[in-house]
Amino acid sequence: MSAPTMQEVAKRANVALSTVSYALNGTRPVSEETRLRISRAMSDLGYQPHALARGLASKRSHIIALLFPALPRGLGATELEFVTGAAEAAQRCGYHLVLWPTEIHGVSELQQLVRQSLVDGVLVMEVRLSDDRIELLRQIGVPFSMIGRPSDPADMSFADIDFEQTTRDAVAYLVQLGHRQIAFLNHSEELFNAGYGASVRAAAGFEQAARDAGLTPITRFCGDTALAGQEVFEELIRAHPDVTALASMNERATVGVMQAAATGGWKIPDDLSVVSLVSSARVAEMTLPPLTALTPQSAELGRLGVETLIGQLEEDHIELVQRLLPCRLVIRGSAGPSPDPARRSPLTAASD
Repeated sequence: MSAPTMQEVAKRANVALSTVSYALNGTRPVSEETRLRISRAMSDLGYQPHALARGLASKRSHIIALLFPALPRGLGATELEFVTGAAEAAQRCGYHLVLWPTEIHGVSELQQLVRQSLVDGVLVMEVRLSDDRIELLRQIGVPFSMIGRPSDPADMSFADIDFEQTTRDAVAYLVQLGHRQIAFLNHSEELFNAGYGASVRAAAGFEQAARDAGLTPITRFCGDTALAGQEVFEELIRAHPDVTALASMNERATVGVMQAAATGGWKIPDDLSVVSLVSSARVAEMTLPPLTALTPQSAELGRLGVETLIGQLEEDHIELVQRLLPCRLVIRGSAGPSPDPARRSPLTAASD
């Protein structure tokens, strides 16, 4: 038996086919009486429209949008775990999650995303300290929550990584291994200057943790590519040949660091210890040796962000949720006791 069609719904509800279409996609207003007739006809026939039509009775789509400006950097394995965690949490709550991977540049573009009730609310990621998207969402009154947070989230719900605690844990672990010359590899200076919250907070956390341990902070910005990691690491070792450990916030560049060290004749961790910050187990286990890493609670952050948003959509009382989750240190093979820098061979790649 064939599935019922939209034409059959229109005939049973005694309305034009175009009226059914308008009721489903919201392109033109439809009276409440007509809307209910169409809804009853759909139910009687067992008609299953796509997800956008679920708002007929409730005037809600049960779709939420994830604003994750991944272009042009792209989605890496660690970022994908946040998206997957959010999508799974949305599904458990009876919602669909759609990914919006480009930048939002104005009110009209954001209104286009949420117009006609195509999405009920928005989950924002990659939050900047001063984030235009947050102001736009507040301006047009769209429910939202965040994985990340701006500089002053006083009255906004969020779940975020505790970057300060994460960097403290990385420095404490390396100091425990005897390292006194520890460098920090950040994302690009462009992202930092744009106020990308993760980059700014991790840098501040590292500098404070290093000073608290009696160390002189050594930091470098780096593009999110392996080649950039090679180039920045070679420059770093020329400027600071006594560096024995690297805490890297930039997992794409970390691969280049390890390649440059190997090309220069250094062994990890015998000559250089590397700890990766905010890297998933999937990424950490792909390198040789596997990376000691501080792994984010991606699924939990995704769940908190989605459930907080859905709570706004479905509850009369909106509870303010603000959670910081540190990363978990997982010891693998890329970090060890501090070597004597004087006994290491010169990094040949750095002198080319």
